[in-house]
Amino acid sequence: MREKLTCYIIEDEHLAQEILEEYIRKVPFLELKGSYVSPLEAASQLKEDKPDLLFLDINMPDLDGLSFIPMLNPKPMIVLTTAYDQYALKAYELEVRDYLLKPFTFERFYKSVLRLYQDQSPRQPAEKREEKAALKNEQEYIFLKVGHRIQKVATRDILFVEGMKDYLRIHTSEEKIMTLLNFAKLEELLPARDFARVHRSFLVAIDKIDHIEKNRIQIADQIIPISDTYAEAFYNMLKGLQ
Repeated sequence: MREKLTCYIIEDEHLAQEILEEYIRKVPFLELKGSYVSPLEAASQLKEDKPDLLFLDINMPDLDGLSFIPMLNPKPMIVLTTAYDQYALKAYELEVRDYLLKPFTFERFYKSVLRLYQDQSPRQPAEKREEKAALKNEQEYIFLKVGHRIQKVATRDILFVEGMKDYLRIHTSEEKIMTLLNFAKLEELLPARDFARVHRSFLVAIDKIDHIEKNRIQIADQIIPISDTYAEAFYNMLKGLQ
């Protein structure tokens, strides 16, 4: 694992820039190389220094952050810092590594940069990857109380789950199953890497997603909304699967 990640800040709000600088100073594996208020001011230095990480605001007066990203060559890991959540899908398309909604805490910041730092470590040996894959596949089915019976449900058959007041409706490739269960309990039963909550009323199977467009998921013939509450965590999860 490398000793430190070099990083830059591009942020036109003075207070937000100061907070980021303070957070970076607290993290021993981060090294701040420069802070700028404009992408145009930072462009030449970024090209010369080739930093590992860039904290980038979206809404800036001369050039917005999302338009600046495709101009970067080479492109560092990018963490967007913004007060607006409607750019999550666009950020995912631009391969942004994280999306921090202002005002974010140091704890949220640290979790983000720690994950990026750990991602720089060497890949695990093949036997370790195989061991993880085996653990992941252990949970092949779950048992649910359905009416007066206990029903076995193969996790690979689940398309998505829909909240129905006191019940959950589990949509599988063959049927719809109603169970008196809440999302929290169901998420404990399901393999976490294979399923994601995307809305207060919906949980989806990642491998059943056909496509995502405008914060809406297509699974089979069903359109499922992605709410602002779950968007950031969901898109970050997808990025981690790449």
